[in-house]
Amino acid sequence: MYKINVKNREINWIRVIIATSILIIICFIFYFSAEIIKKNKINKQNKIKQNEIIAQQIEAKAEAEKQKQEQEKIQKEKMTKRYSKLSNEDIEKVDNIYKHSDIKRVFLTFDDGPTKQVTPFILNLLKQENVKANFFLLGKNVVNNPDIVKQEYDDGHFIGNHSYSHKYSDIYANVDSVFNEYNKTEEAIQNAIGNKDFHTLVFRFPGGSKGGFYNDIKAQAVAKLKEEGIANVDWNALTNDADGAKTEEQIMDSFYKTIKNETSVVLLMHDSADKILTYGTLPNIIKYFKDNGYKFETIYDLLDR
Repeated sequence: MYKINVKNREINWIRVIIATSILIIICFIFYFSAEIIKKNKINKQNKIKQNEIIAQQIEAKAEAEKQKQEQEKIQKEKMTKRYSKLSNEDIEKVDNIYKHSDIKRVFLTFDDGPTKQVTPFILNLLKQENVKANFFLLGKNVVNNPDIVKQEYDDGHFIGNHSYSHKYSDIYANVDSVFNEYNKTEEAIQNAIGNKDFHTLVFRFPGGSKGGFYNDIKAQAVAKLKEEGIANVDWNALTNDADGAKTEEQIMDSFYKTIKNETSVVLLMHDSADKILTYGTLPNIIKYFKDNGYKFETIYDLLDR
């Protein structure tokens, strides 16, 4: 009888241990299940918050893009609806572009484009740097690269007129030939951007508006342009990228020598097909102006003051 009771007690203890173990296992299962549920709930909440943040970021980005598009639309309206001709006050503003400015400002200008070899690289860099520039176009290149002109227009850069041929003997044969080149380029630009109401209204004389063999014709043309409500602009700083500079170091050397202490800088550069060095030096030029507190402007900005 005693042996049976001992055995029964042993069996009962085993049962208790088993039951306790099962209970502990069940408790662990419930605990870990609760923790998993809790963790999943937290993860779900975090995911919801992350989705909300992403949605807010997308919304903010969309709003910023909308505002940018609205600003560009306003800018384009200014370009096309401003006037069919400039007022004397506007022309005077362009004439005084080189004078001392209360704010440090720079007008990056590019002549002789657009070209497939160089201009798209410059446009992409300007977009990355959030910088607007001024492009003085040759009509013959506009005809060959209308898509690039359209991109310049859509990106909000200033588009100016730099003659059709850039051939001095043709342009400066007489005053009428200057206007013929101007009007021919004007028509090419209008066709490229698909807007017959667009007017450049600012002419950059090939070789500059003063000096040289054709100085008298240029002076007469400047006066005639003003009568027609058209301004002209030269430069007060240059890189010599089209006049002797053959390396990036030489370009930057010319840049530093001519920039001096100007507070209103009109910098002459070129985006013709053989001027890839200009693109190569442009990041350093932009950095210089940013580091020294200059504001990048276009002639549209100048005219809207």
